[in-house]
Amino acid sequence: MACRISELVIDCADPERLAAFWSEVLGYVELGREEDGSIEIGPPGVGFGGPQPTLVLSPTSDPRTGKLPLHLDVNATDRDQDAELRRLLALGAEPADVGQTGSESWHVLADPEGNEFCLLRARIQPARVSSSRRPSG
Repeated sequence: MACRISELVIDCADPERLAAFWSEVLGYVELGREEDGSIEIGPPGVGFGGPQPTLVLSPTSDPRTGKLPLHLDVNATDRDQDAELRRLLALGAEPADVGQTGSESWHVLADPEGNEFCLLRARIQPARVSSSRRPSG
């Protein structure tokens, strides 16, 4: 059996702000808070351990230096790429330049703290929660 990604942790200066932003982008809800100020968000009605990973926004005062070695890719589920781009920009995303040529089929954006992510062209189906589980063994 293999592992799967259950949560992604993003260090940030303002967990409240990023939790609100990413909740709107992904249709997630707040799942919990830790004493250290971390906020976990995830799919409504599913939470941790579901088919999609949750995000943990973890407070840090360490300054970010350089381009992130990892970024998120997102796809619209109910609109075309242009409409989704307008929505993400209205939520506070900003165009980011990471050296793209301009001929890419995706848009590079940054969240309110400058973390890069890409909006891909393809529209995908929303995640569905299956009530049946594959038997173990």
